[in-house]
Amino acid sequence: MSKDDYRKRLRRIEGQVRGLQRMIEEDVYCIDVLQQIAAVNGALQNVAIGLLDEHVGHCVANAAAEGDDERTRALVTEATQAIARLVKT
Repeated sequence: MSKDDYRKRLRRIEGQVRGLQRMIEEDVYCIDVLQQIAAVNGALQNVAIGLLDEHVGHCVANAAAEGDDERTRALVTEATQAIARLVKT
């Protein structure tokens, strides 16, 4: 995914969040609001997975290709910590 793709996706998510605000203001049925929250969470997780995939595919792979074991280990640890944070949410 390119930066433009990420920007477009995040703008779409921003629109979904504004829609959620309207739903709350209009007293929409709680379960319908919760469904939309789940959709926003899923969309954000897809963006996060794409970014993580790019990090591993580029940053980690480049460090490994350059033979920089210390940098590779640091980047893998960083990615693992990011995954841990994503799993907790």
